[in-house]
Amino acid sequence: MIRAVLLDLVGVVYDGDTPIAGAVTAVERLRKAGLPLRFVSNTTRSPRSKIVAQLAAMGIEVADEELLTPARAAIEWLRRHGREPHLLVHPDLEAEFSGLEGGSGKAVVVGDAGEAFGYASLNRAFRVLSAGADFVALATNRIFKDADGQLSLDAGAFVAALEFASGRSPVVLGKPSADFFHSALADLNCPAADAVMVGDDAESDVAGALRAGLGAALLVRTGKYRPNDETQYDPAPTAVVDDLAAATDWILNRAEA
Repeated sequence: MIRAVLLDLVGVVYDGDTPIAGAVTAVERLRKAGLPLRFVSNTTRSPRSKIVAQLAAMGIEVADEELLTPARAAIEWLRRHGREPHLLVHPDLEAEFSGLEGGSGKAVVVGDAGEAFGYASLNRAFRVLSAGADFVALATNRIFKDADGQLSLDAGAFVAALEFASGRSPVVLGKPSADFFHSALADLNCPAADAVMVGDDAESDVAGALRAGLGAALLVRTGKYRPNDETQYDPAPTAVVDDLAAATDWILNRAEA
């Protein structure tokens, strides 16, 4: 039985500022069916307020507890461990981490810094790691679909560079971390086996969700999807569907069974 639905955002619900065809109606259908939703995004360039406003402009109202981002998970991790962040993130995201100064130690926090990535910024982060700071990655995605419609390097390559240079493995807080998926379900009283994930990334969204114990994970042919992505990672998707509208059909057919 399906009792909860986790939805990726970029490439599933919208591309840029444009909703993907049928996505807004699909979200409405899932809500009307009484299925609790969690929007689980690895987006690390935009603050939560911008994401919520962006969804609202498309006609999708999202409550605070429905949106889980790596930045939110990182803030909770930093507070729990008493760490002050050394940020290597997009400038638009830096304000999210205000008020975390004065911890008992430091943690290098790496997200998709965009144009802020460069030798100088990476080397500063490397030196802080070398001095003993913790290492936190908001996500390790390989690629994302950029505003021009082409694929671009995501944060994973830069996380890997710091990992190689420092000899340190990061704590990964976004997808495909099992803890990230479990956090999304924590307040729903829903076992992972009764939840389904819908994403456009066969590695982080789909294989990550299935490794975390979710009962099903659907790969959509929108966003960053490229032909044969479903054959590249293990576990393979439960199903490959055209878009969120088709995923919703798949989910509702099984939720009602």
